[in-house]
Amino acid sequence: MSDKQNIYILAIESSCDDTSAAVLYNDNMLSNVVATQKIHEAYGGVVPELASRAHQQNIVPVVHQALAKANIDKKLVSAIAFTRGPGLLGSLLVGTSFAKSLSLGLNVPLIEVNHMQAHILAHFIKEGDKKVPPFPFLALTISGGHTQIVLVNNYFDMEILGETLDDAVGEAFDKSAKILGLPYPGGPLVDKHAAKGDPTAFPFPKPKVKGLNFSFSGLKTSILYFIQRETSKNPNFVEENLNDICASIQYTIIGILMDKLKKAVAQTGIKEIAIAGGVSANSGIRKALQESEIKYGWKTYIPKFEYCTDNAAMIGIVGYLKYLDGKFSDQRIGAKARYVI
Repeated sequence: MSDKQNIYILAIESSCDDTSAAVLYNDNMLSNVVATQKIHEAYGGVVPELASRAHQQNIVPVVHQALAKANIDKKLVSAIAFTRGPGLLGSLLVGTSFAKSLSLGLNVPLIEVNHMQAHILAHFIKEGDKKVPPFPFLALTISGGHTQIVLVNNYFDMEILGETLDDAVGEAFDKSAKILGLPYPGGPLVDKHAAKGDPTAFPFPKPKVKGLNFSFSGLKTSILYFIQRETSKNPNFVEENLNDICASIQYTIIGILMDKLKKAVAQTGIKEIAIAGGVSANSGIRKALQESEIKYGWKTYIPKFEYCTDNAAMIGIVGYLKYLDGKFSDQRIGAKARYVI
């Protein structure tokens, strides 16, 4: 193993609307640069064609900046790791094509990474004396496109125990925000207003879904009908009750997530719980998970905010782990919009 301890991974992430590049030295993050795309705010959501064009503009300067911040020459790079999927195909193609070209140009190995696997393994980026989840553990992956409970047996042995049957939790937040007239992306704004409201002000129904699967479309519909009903009686209802509405929505969503996690713990007997994905930045969810340590005797692992949203450092840690295992890709590999863990 001693000959594998000076590994520099250059990682590229382009699955949605953030272009990111990172450099890892073994399991230490040296740089993690993210270029966000503001253009989508005007459309109330990500426009795939505009996203892929913006990636083309951003990818060269972002990679250059990542190498400069890490203070290394590209000739030192041991391998190129990139997001193969899942994500928007046009966006993935930009990152995939760039990674393949750079791999050829530098004559270094190419490593494909599953984006959702990377969210989970971001917990293994070295951060001082930070504790990492021991195997096996349960991971709740929550993002704009995914809601899953994953049994993680080791780095590359993961089993989905439950997932959403329709909308993801991130969509539930963003669509609720849109109903309330909040700008995109609305999820963080719901969280912000929820902190100042009464979570029990307006009860919303929880969907009854068998097993460990989720459903959020019914909740979204009930919120829509509730707002339509109340604004027909009082046009200023949302404005006058915004904090309480947001708090009630967030409280319901957190309840749905925690109920399924409790069921997963009961079924597996595993009390080591990690969260991952963009929605794991939500303060209410983080607090509920922390409180579960006292309530249920769980041990919880919550990522730094930097590793919650899409970023290349999480791609880099998977790249490092795959490098140690010799799991390399060849130039025939292509992007996959749908890519199961």
